[in-house]
Amino acid sequence: MPAPDLRGVTPAIVTPFDEDGEVDYESLVSYAAWLKTIPGVTGIVTNAHAGEGTSLSDTERTDIIRAIKAEVPDLHIVAGVGGEGTRVVARESERAAEAGADSLLVFPPLASLRFGYQEGATQDRYRAVWNAASLPITVFNFPNVSLATYPLELLLELCALDGVFAIKDGARDMIRWDVETPIIRKHFPDIQMLTCQDEFLLHTMWESDGALVGYAALIPEMMVELLENAKAHDYDAAKATYDRMQPITRAVYHRKSHIESTTAMKLGLVARGIIRTATVRSPLMPLEDGAAEGIRATLEAAGVSLAR
Repeated sequence: MPAPDLRGVTPAIVTPFDEDGEVDYESLVSYAAWLKTIPGVTGIVTNAHAGEGTSLSDTERTDIIRAIKAEVPDLHIVAGVGGEGTRVVARESERAAEAGADSLLVFPPLASLRFGYQEGATQDRYRAVWNAASLPITVFNFPNVSLATYPLELLLELCALDGVFAIKDGARDMIRWDVETPIIRKHFPDIQMLTCQDEFLLHTMWESDGALVGYAALIPEMMVELLENAKAHDYDAAKATYDRMQPITRAVYHRKSHIESTTAMKLGLVARGIIRTATVRSPLMPLEDGAAEGIRATLEAAGVSLAR
């Protein structure tokens, strides 16, 4: 199976809900169709962190993939899969493939965030996913401060496995990024390095092949602009884009909890007229009074198109 080409911007989308907290499939499909129209967007990720994937049922996760594929068939869908046990994640991957996903983003088990993992367990997880779904796989490397992060030696082993074609690098460690990226490229020149480091986009865009990132779910046009300026080695233009993004970055990501970014992006997407409500599911909570107005103001100041 040929590897997908995600050398561009691949937004990890939010999941729109209605006022009752049910999936708003009409908004979901129109949201995906809008992203498809933006030059430089290579696909979307469903059911990941930004999409509240762990708050969705098995049926909802597959229905989300199926609904988008039915209405936007030529949009590449990367399905986030993160079941705790290896058999569980393998079955989740199989269901995603049956629903129409084009590739997979494999999360580590949540338990490994606290406890780490035994030698060989991660490789076994990836082999099981490939055997179950036969879909191309993106490795998700978690932050370096967690016990779920993969050291260079393990990343190299995963790159050698059947099906693996990309790394979503979220280690958030610039020493690791600068040291390890050239080594990975030397050993596996076809592996696509995709940044998801929201707070270090200016730094990581230069050596990445693309961005597979939740932030692009809100401002895909600016994310494409930043990546294209970086790939053209135009620092002044890239820095100007980055500086325009910074107030939005602070409003969305510089919060008590990083997970609040999903709620913040939903408020921004409502302001843009892309989705109808900013409803989230617990454990996410609504943001503070004034958050919607503040986020809208940062988008307007950056020249982002808004609903009137």
